[in-house]
Amino acid sequence: MADIQVIKRSPAEQLLQQRRAKESMRNQVAMFALMIFLTLVSFSMVVAYLSDVAGFSKFFVIPTLFLFAAVQVGLQLFYFMHMNEKGHGVPQMFMFTGALLGFLIPLTFVTIVWW
Repeated sequence: MADIQVIKRSPAEQLLQQRRAKESMRNQVAMFALMIFLTLVSFSMVVAYLSDVAGFSKFFVIPTLFLFAAVQVGLQLFYFMHMNEKGHGVPQMFMFTGALLGFLIPLTFVTIVWW
């Protein structure tokens, strides 16, 4: 069986740990609220475009939706997958490398086919 090691914290360490936990939870809730807001704005823009509201052309709505989607992906990776904590450098490197390759390889093949 595995040995369990209990480390006793001082009151100051415990207080610091509690403060960090509260701040982390506050950030999680704030980011969740921001993502819900971005989603509602995205749906509202699509409804406005489909209802032919002036100023909501497809040339405005589509790039804005992609921008909101990219912001949401970044926030979800950073906060909900705990990439903002220490010790996640190697997973971040692999994820960013994969994202870069996932963007560059299709771009390369599309460029080869078009020209």
